[in-house]
Amino acid sequence: MFQLRVRVKICCMQSPLEAAIAVAAGADAVGLVSRMPSGPGPISESAIAEIASTVPPGVATFLLTCEQTAGAIIAQQRRCGANTIQIVDEAEPGVHAELRAGLPGISIVQVIHVRDESAITAAVGVAPEVDAILLDSGNPSLAIKELGGTGRAHDWAISRAIREAVKAPVYLAGGLNAGNVASAIAAVSPFGVDVCSGVRTDGALDEAKLRAFIKAARSTDVALP
Repeated sequence: MFQLRVRVKICCMQSPLEAAIAVAAGADAVGLVSRMPSGPGPISESAIAEIASTVPPGVATFLLTCEQTAGAIIAQQRRCGANTIQIVDEAEPGVHAELRAGLPGISIVQVIHVRDESAITAAVGVAPEVDAILLDSGNPSLAIKELGGTGRAHDWAISRAIREAVKAPVYLAGGLNAGNVASAIAAVSPFGVDVCSGVRTDGALDEAKLRAFIKAARSTDVALP
């Protein structure tokens, strides 16, 4: 018998200590936010590199980037050392293939911001080019782009439709917390869940909220024969 285990990504790490706390609590991945036009959690690239270097093998380190060209993303990953790239804005055509060539062994995750059913088409189009898709609740069309960390949930029915339409693993983000993550998992059946503000108090990682979130997510694990 084995478990269908929902992966848990804890985002917006601010220090090696926060990352260590998240890993000790059971996080499968940590998110490291680089320069963004808006939203919580950005830290310097030197801080990202320091944190990434302390995370043990087996735990993914996601570099959240708003860069849209392959050259800029490749250079940033090499400076920061994370093992996964999370592209939070729409990438220019051909970028994913260039990243494959330029960053062998580095996983590529594309964010799709779910505002309406057009997100389904976008996800289906990009899924074959990436290692995973992450569904969030930003709005890249604003004058000051929202590319994550909004604390808003989106329509999980659309997320479910995306999950059913693509073969790539799907992470679910956007307004998740200990009180709703089990319902979100039941509604979408994602590969993983991602949280930032839902496990923080006054901007700092809250260990009680963190452990409650992971416990609630883990309560959805399903045993298979």
